Amino acid sequence: MLEEYIYRGAQKLRCGYTTGSCAAAAAKAAAQMLLTGKAVPTVTIMTPKGIRLYLEVNETIITENEVSCCIIKDSGDDPDITNGIRVYAKVCRSAENIITGGKGIGLVTKAGLDQPVGEAAINSVPRKMILQAVSEAAEEHDYKGGFRIEISIPEGEAIAHKTFNPRMGIEGGISVIGTTGIIEPMEQFRSCGNYPC
Repeated sequence: MLEEYIYRGAQKLRCGYTTGSCAAAAAKAAAQMLLTGKAVPTVTIMTPKGIRLYLEVNETIITENEVSCCIIKDSGDDPDITNGIRVYAKVCRSAENIITGGKGIGLVTKAGLDQPVGEAAINSVPRKMILQAVSEAAEEHDYKGGFRIEISIPEGEAIAHKTFNPRMGIEGGISVIGTTGIIEPMEQFRSCGNYPC
């Protein structure tokens, strides 16, 4: 559990971490396990905000050619509808780094959003975090190739119906978002993105 707090008026509220942080951590853990063939119980990433996260790795599956695992999201005291969801990364070797969206990740259908039409709704900062995370794993194990990284949130399609995402032009799932990697709790629900409308 992240022990970072902020104050909103007289309230002391615990911070959480974003879907982007979960995706990056899951990708790093999967890349490490792919390169070593050994399970890892925890993984660490540095967020853009400068807060280091130490996260538990769950549901690891290791095969000869790919590894998948997940990180359970903790939104702290923020009223985030995605709190407790499982963010999965499936990683295999590739000539270059490629990020794709799997089950529960929305598809961009309208121009003007963070990603082009037709792309998985994995925003720019999370994409950078994912690439940084797998690059750290590659450097640590002297691997010169790339990775194909599929991010999925199986609960995402059901959750998306309760959010503003479909009206924003994100269909079939939720977004992988976050600009700092850390969630600072709000006192009231936010009516955008992965929050209830």
